Amino acid sequence: MEKGLAVSPGIAIGVAYCILEIFVNPDRKRLEEHEVNKELARYEQARERTAVDLAALQAKVEEQIGKSEAAIFAVHQTILRDPAFTNKVRHWIVEEHLTAAGALHRLLEEYTTIFSKTGDEYLQERLNDIRDVVVRLSAYLSDVLNEAEESGLNGPLIVIADELLPSQAVALGEADVHGIVTQAGSQTSHAALIARSRGIPAVSGVSGLLRKVKTGDTVVVNGSEGIVSINPESEELAAYRKLEREFFHLKDQLAANRDHPAVTRDGTALKLLANINNVKDVESAVAMGAAGVGLYRTEYLYLTHENVPDEDEQFAVYREILQKSPQHHITIRTLDIGGDKTVAYLGHNHNEANPFMGWRSIRLSFEHPEFFMSQLRAIMRCAAELKPGEAGEVNMLFPMITNVEEMRKARHLVRKAEKSLDERGVPRGQIKVGMMLEVPAAAVAIHHLLELVDFVSIGSNDLVQYLTAADRDNPKVSGLCQPLSPAVVITLKYVIEACNQANIPVTLCGEMAGQPRAFLLLLGMGLRSFSMSPAFIPTIKELANLATVEHAQRVVEKVMEMKTTNQVKRYLRMELEAISPDIARLDTE
Repeated sequence: MEKGLAVSPGIAIGVAYCILEIFVNPDRKRLEEHEVNKELARYEQARERTAVDLAALQAKVEEQIGKSEAAIFAVHQTILRDPAFTNKVRHWIVEEHLTAAGALHRLLEEYTTIFSKTGDEYLQERLNDIRDVVVRLSAYLSDVLNEAEESGLNGPLIVIADELLPSQAVALGEADVHGIVTQAGSQTSHAALIARSRGIPAVSGVSGLLRKVKTGDTVVVNGSEGIVSINPESEELAAYRKLEREFFHLKDQLAANRDHPAVTRDGTALKLLANINNVKDVESAVAMGAAGVGLYRTEYLYLTHENVPDEDEQFAVYREILQKSPQHHITIRTLDIGGDKTVAYLGHNHNEANPFMGWRSIRLSFEHPEFFMSQLRAIMRCAAELKPGEAGEVNMLFPMITNVEEMRKARHLVRKAEKSLDERGVPRGQIKVGMMLEVPAAAVAIHHLLELVDFVSIGSNDLVQYLTAADRDNPKVSGLCQPLSPAVVITLKYVIEACNQANIPVTLCGEMAGQPRAFLLLLGMGLRSFSMSPAFIPTIKELANLATVEHAQRVVEKVMEMKTTNQVKRYLRMELEAISPDIARLDTE
């Protein structure tokens, strides 16, 4: 039995499907003689497709952003064409019968060993460029869905990986995946987000798991307690199957409330919105009874796009999401790249010491104003799709705003984008402009910022991380990164009260919004709009129907007297169990 972080609740039992990333667990398989030519052909095909990608990327980035930003792809093409690079891979496939992925891994290890002996910053950057090329090649050598089908696995899949890349996470949308387990990651990793959006159990941070499990093993995922069991004994497996049935039955019961209003027992109306990454998530939002899309993470469009999405391509996607969204209500967050989500054409620095506090998000967008404005124009064009008198709205949300100066700059770019569309004679709709509150400095100065925004969305994931100065992806300190710590509770109460006093709409759109244990606390603070993974909406709606604002306010008063995170967590767990033992089972530890 392995222990990790509980990131998406429930029990799932299935057949392990291991995604063996070349950086984590290299493919040790040795080819049979008759397989060598086929493997060589696979490698050459991957090279050709990678070359086409890089050439297209260079051209498009040069056109949309600039020559200097596009130059990195010329470097990558040179590496791809380098005879020393590709001859080594071919040699190991032919002479040692390594798979192409295994040969690429050996090549990377060899270069890493050589370059690690020098402290030269230029050579370190070249190693990063080689790694980028190897990753791009390996993406064509490892097709998650095709390999799962070709493996002949029967029954529901439990995906086992070190960490899922955004493109892999999206690809899993078509597979029969019942659970996800990763060695790395956190409660806000790509794997965690995709698991919660689909309502499937998941556990992250299970160190060394890929050395202990192989494709085809029976795996149990307990996403409520962060436990993974590999090939359990028959008695243990039978017990877990019973829990799995009970979990699905409870989910089905809760999903039946999709058409019921989100209102507390004492009659206070709430707005339960959905966080989405793509069009498919909108379908889940509708199925789960969401009142709209409270957070559309547009970075996934960039991360999974074959090159660079231009204004028209973005507009087409935004329009489709608007058309399919519940009540035609969407809040589109502008590009939030950086930290753990990067694209090469925006010049990300691999060696940045503190990427989550560095050149990312709105800061990066300001660095490329013309590129940024293509997104602003696409959002405004999307808003024009709303017909006069038609219900619905399109909101624009700026991430990681730190101070008044940044919000003013964002507003200035909005006006420039409006003028650009008007000069082109392109229709644009009216939009509301808001800020994502996730930087402590913005929380402290919230009263000044409220003068510049139409609404506020609290991004609790990053806000908690920055308040506690603890990297949520670092297991050494992730225990400090607690959304129910007294410091976070005090900050949230201050911000929500400030917004309500100023009559500025406020939504919490971090993962905290979908956690049953946190619901009473947020309700008692005065929060009336929650945005979460679609799968959690029925649970929170049921909990709202059982709660009263008066009780929630008493809960807040007691919590504000508590001095430790454990006190807060235990008390809120007790209150949750008193309201609904069933819903308490859907809460993660």
